[in-house]
Order: sequence, then structure tokens, then C-alpha cells
Amino acid sequence: MPVFYSPVPENLQLGLAYVGSSVFTHNRTGDSDVNREQEDDSVVNEVVSHLPLQMMLYFNMYYFPCWWFSAVFMLEIKYHYLPGYYQGLLITGIILLTLIEVIRLYLGYTGNLKEKVPELAAFWLLSFMFQLPVLLFFLTDEDIIILPLERAVHSIYLFFLLAQILASLLALRTMTRKLTLLFHLRQLGKVSSFRHARLSPDYNGQPYHRSVLPMSPTNDMYH
Repeated sequence: MPVFYSPVPENLQLGLAYVGSSVFTHNRTGDSDVNREQEDDSVVNEVVSHLPLQMMLYFNMYYFPCWWFSAVFMLEIKYHYLPGYYQGLLITGIILLTLIEVIRLYLGYTGNLKEKVPELAAFWLLSFMFQLPVLLFFLTDEDIIILPLERAVHSIYLFFLLAQILASLLALRTMTRKLTLLFHLRQLGKVSSFRHARLSPDYNGQPYHRSVLPMSPTNDMYH
């Protein structure tokens, strides 16, 4: 069978390829790749820390010692007027609130500033599952002899707690959306890179050339 070669010289082929690549640099495929990279960079560099939550955590850190001294002082005043089981419940509640509050504030600071979802989720769970029920017990059970100062400091603390629960929930939604978008962008980037690698073969660093006309195998030239 006869062998068909391209009628265009090799030097002219290289020149046409260079001109084509120069003219069509900003084609749709290139724009989509650049836009994807820019979008990925913007998502990575986007700050999703919740400013209102951080402000509430900051004020809560300074308010909690005031609440603790007020609660201990009020407990000492009414301690001898309470039944034995209420004495134990109040002491246990204050100890639990104190220990959990230290861990909770640390998790809130770390999760919000460093944008870590597990820490912020733990902060939300501690706030909703532990701090809120104990504080509602201090505010609603009239058998523990709620004093006016005690009611005031508990109400302010409850306001901080509810606001932090709502703000942390919003921050968690924003962070999870960012992580989901990053995951999808990275997966799409890997797929497109793999596809370009398959469509552009390279043999030991040498450019890959194909003739525009079909060529028969070498061993067919002698038959």
C-alpha cells in the first residue's frame, strides 16, 4: 500500500500551530479554566469567620467571672434556707457550668477564628445540650429561692447563650457550604486535569506529531 504524508512541510506545521495557539489563547476552554482557578482561589481565601459570634464570645469571656461571683455569693446567702437536694443540685450546676464554660469558650474561639467545623459544632452542642438546660433550671425553678440579683445575672447570661447558639448555627452553615464548594471544585479540577493529560500525550518529553493523512505500518511498505 502507498504511504501518504502531509503535503504541508513540518516547519510550516509548527509555524501554523504557534500562530493558532497565539491567536486562540483566550478561547472558551482557556477562559473556563482560568475562571475556575480564580473562583477556586477566591473560595479558598474567603474568610467565613462570624464576626457577631466572635464579639459575643469576647464579651462573654469577661462577663462570666462576674456571673460566677454573683451566683456563688447568692448561693451562700440562701444556702441554709434550701433543702438538702437543692443544695446539691445548685452546687453541681455551678461546677458543671464553670467547667463546661471554659471548654465551650475555647472551642468557640478555635472553631470560629480558624474556621474548624468540628470545634464549632462541639461548641454548639455544649451550649445547647448542657449550658442551656442548667441555666433554665436556675431561672425557672422557684423552689431554689431566686433572688433579684440572681435573676438579673442569669437573664443576661441566657441572652448571651441564646445569641451564641443562633450565631454559631449560622456560622456552621456558612463553613459547611464553603467546605462543600471547595470539595466539588477540587474534584472538578482533578477530572479536568486528568482529561487534559489523556488528550495531550507526551513521549519522553518529545512533542507528539501526527500526519493529517493516514499512514500504513512500516512493514506494509515492502509488501
